[in-house]
Amino acid sequence: MPMKNITTLSGVAMPCLLYGSAWKKDKTADLVAAAVKYGFRGIDTACQPKHYNEAGVGEAIQRLSSEGITRKDLYIQTKFTPLNGQDPLNIPYDRKAPLSEQVAQSFEVSKQNLGVSYVDGLILHSPLENIDRSMIAWQAMEQIYNQGEIKQIGISNCYDLEMLKQLYEAAFIKPAVLQNRFYQDTNYDNEIRKWCQERKIIYQSFWTLTANPQILANETVQEAAQTYQKTAAQIFFRVLVDIGIVPLTGTCSDKHMKEDLEIFNFDLPIAVTQEITSLFMSN
Repeated sequence: MPMKNITTLSGVAMPCLLYGSAWKKDKTADLVAAAVKYGFRGIDTACQPKHYNEAGVGEAIQRLSSEGITRKDLYIQTKFTPLNGQDPLNIPYDRKAPLSEQVAQSFEVSKQNLGVSYVDGLILHSPLENIDRSMIAWQAMEQIYNQGEIKQIGISNCYDLEMLKQLYEAAFIKPAVLQNRFYQDTNYDNEIRKWCQERKIIYQSFWTLTANPQILANETVQEAAQTYQKTAAQIFFRVLVDIGIVPLTGTCSDKHMKEDLEIFNFDLPIAVTQEITSLFMSN
């Protein structure tokens, strides 16, 4: 079963499940290439040497192209990481440059690392210290968008709905994606997700399995896993995809890569999806 796509408000066909490349260091190229060969078509990375080996993703892209999987077959998403998210000893742009210039420099490094002339998505890795600073970074991303080098822009690690609303109102190019940690501490972003859904902003979830052992162990999820002969993780991912969330998976296991992709091979009854969804919806 081929990977399913969801069309964003920018008209981009984004895979419904993304492969996350964080924390893979020198194994990045091998793992990204393996994930794509198994069937993943979306790759998430960042210009943040502290947590990502972006050049390793680029190496995988080159390898894959020699095996017939070309750049246009892939959805590639990277991020601009502000100074406070960088390793002070390994910043991929000039720390003394104005913020808008840092965004431009970071993007040039990303293109070089990835060996590409454009990316499908550029994400602001986190809001900055205030809305004015966030908008300077956003406008620098809009400029890259207007040059035709990115197809859509988004934001990550934004858990303040008021801040998101301010950015949305001030933005000329509206965010197509919000990528957040999906966990109980933020009430699963229920309010934010509802607001995003109304504006056709796609919510990408990370830390989806690690942060939610209680959902995976829940009786309803376990029963569905038995009934459909799937793992609890497959059931959970399938439910999220069915309600319009795009999960990231960063697994290093071939077995789990294959299992993650098998979520497109079965359907869950609406009643089961609703019952599982109720485990992380507001009361």
